[in-house]
Amino acid sequence: MFKQHLLLGWRTFQCQRFSDVHYTFVISLLTWTDKVYKVMVTNNGTIEWKPYDMTIRLRQDAIVRILRRNGTSTVADLADEVGTSRRTVLRDICTLRDEGFVIHSEPGRGGGLQLDPRSIQTTIRLSVAEVFALLISVASMYATGGIPFSGLADVGLAKIERALPSDKLRDLRRLLDCLYVAKLAPQVDITNMGEMDPALLPAFETAFLQRLYLRFQYRDAKGAVTNRYVEPQAMLILPPLWYLVAWDPACDDFRHFRMDRISTPEFVEGSTFLRRHVPFENHVSPIRNLAR
Repeated sequence: MFKQHLLLGWRTFQCQRFSDVHYTFVISLLTWTDKVYKVMVTNNGTIEWKPYDMTIRLRQDAIVRILRRNGTSTVADLADEVGTSRRTVLRDICTLRDEGFVIHSEPGRGGGLQLDPRSIQTTIRLSVAEVFALLISVASMYATGGIPFSGLADVGLAKIERALPSDKLRDLRRLLDCLYVAKLAPQVDITNMGEMDPALLPAFETAFLQRLYLRFQYRDAKGAVTNRYVEPQAMLILPPLWYLVAWDPACDDFRHFRMDRISTPEFVEGSTFLRRHVPFENHVSPIRNLAR
């Protein structure tokens, strides 16, 4: 019943705003369950509700939440809650224990897994994408000159970077090498600015680090939607607008795609490319030069 009401709510809202667009949502229902669903809404009002495959990190975080909330859970219950196999849950429990979570196991009827409430983590659990999101948010404020206590922000971010394992730090620096910042020209209209798809950053992380093509739907200023297949080369922040700078094989040229107009992004496995030199204008600066 709850699912039906939620679907009707999303259908009413989205069909009014995107009546001519095929749209996708990823919804996490954490009030009653830790399962994550994908909702597909088409222009004829058809709605499909499907389980959404969690990433390893999302799944492990969900397991911790369930154990904290329920007190005791069986492996079978956890597997059902997060939508995976018992064997995968057992592997996740081993990983969480290695990271410092104290998880007790009680055999027999009435037993199960219990998370010690005094349990703490011995290692940082921030992902590369999360640290990258923090850095680019601060960098966008640098670009507008609107960040107070910038010295303390630099110190805090530097500590976070140092806490990352060497492999994650290497990935973070590679991502930062693709990031550029500048000020937005005053004549640019931002009245129609929308929200960015939360799936963008994880897809960008994989595509940039592994040099994989990106496939997505793009809605232009007139509302026309096209399918794009591009080589992601850089990200450009012109606060408050964010752009993906990519080489478009169909146009044989660079294109700037506003991120708030990109939907359903996905990287394409096995489709690698070489990095190209992006000819930015002189006022555009690499993020490392601006924030440090």
